Formats: sequence, structure tokens, C-alpha cells
Amino acid sequence: MSLTELSAFVEGLLIEHGYIALFGIFVLEGAMLLYFAPSESLVPGAIYLLTSHSPFEIAVVIGVAAVGATVGQTALFLFAKRGGRDRLFEHRWIRVSEDRLDRFDRWFDRWGMLSVVLSNTLPFTRGMCTIPAGFARLDTHRFVVSSALGTVVFESALALVTIGVLQLF
Repeated sequence: MSLTELSAFVEGLLIEHGYIALFGIFVLEGAMLLYFAPSESLVPGAIYLLTSHSPFEIAVVIGVAAVGATVGQTALFLFAKRGGRDRLFEHRWIRVSEDRLDRFDRWFDRWGMLSVVLSNTLPFTRGMCTIPAGFARLDTHRFVVSSALGTVVFESALALVTIGVLQLF
């Protein structure tokens, strides 16, 4: 399936199933199971397709995205926390190299829980400290709060940029 076909598939899901599809896609994205639809494109697409650009509707998109991503990241966190490094790499559905994971391990070692918040606010590193946080056995409630906080900040920034671009046209 080409990138164009995948984009059309995701667009069709959003149009057909709305916020339920958005939630499901973000759960998969948060668990690092979805690589064809990063949040950098999902939130702008959802705002364009699912809203009339009212503040309430945009807040709903941000909320659904944040809850979905946090649920997915929490599942991955718990898998890493309970299974450990060896078990994680037994499953090739995680497309993170051990070298890249080592870099985020060092980031987590240096910054602790703050690294979870920060990694969720930066494009293309979203959720990368989820696995090291699980390996370090971070308290689950603290992880969920940190993950959600970073995700809300990131998705809100994406929404603001999207609204700004839409107002230009």
C-alpha cells in the first residue's frame, strides 16, 4: 500500500467513523504500532475533516488525541515495565533500534520523569521515553500524568499551527 493509499485510508476512517477512529489511531500511534500516520499529520487532518473550526470542536480533537495517545503509551509502558528489554525486542512490532533506544535510555537517566513530558512535546521523538520509563519501573500514575501533559502540549501546539494555516486560506 502506497503512502497516498494509506493517507486516503486514514482519511476515509476519519470521515466514516469520526472521533472513534481518531481515538483508535492514536492508541496505536501511542503504542508505537502505527508508523504510517504520525500525530504531526493526524491532528491537522482531524481538525480539517471533523470540525467547523470552533474552539470547542478543536478542544475535542485535542482531548481525543491526547487520551488515545496516553492509553497507547501506557500500554507500551506497562509492557516494558513488566516484560523488560529482552521481551520487548522479541517482538519485532517495535521498530525502534537498540541504538536509538539506548540514546533515550540515557536521556531518561539524565532527566527522569521530565524526559517523558519533553519527549512527548517534540516532533518525531514522541513517546520515545515511554520504554525507558517502563524499564526504570517509574510509578504508573506518574507516567500517565507525564505522558498526558506532554501530549496535550504537543497536540495543542499542532492545533494552533493548523488553525493559523487554515485562516491564511
